[in-house]
Amino acid sequence: MTPPSGDGFDPIEVQREAAMFYGMFLRGASPEDLRRDIAIPPAMVRKWMSHPLYDGQFRENVRRIYRFRKQVLAVFDELVDKERLRERIQ
Repeated sequence: MTPPSGDGFDPIEVQREAAMFYGMFLRGASPEDLRRDIAIPPAMVRKWMSHPLYDGQFRENVRRIYRFRKQVLAVFDELVDKERLRERIQ
């Protein structure tokens, strides 16, 4: 079992989520569309964080999800970049 990273996320879960999106990319989905699906728009995060009826636990969950999705996006981008480089080399 892989220990969670310093931010509390299991790196395997981040990689697994990124791999799912990468598989969609390999099947022809646009990387730009997939990036939009992975990312949580900052405006949405601000809306969730400022809503007066959402409690502290909800806001902490939003922060956590946002950080997780940022990591997924970074791994996805790395996979896409490596694939594009591999295609250029061939």
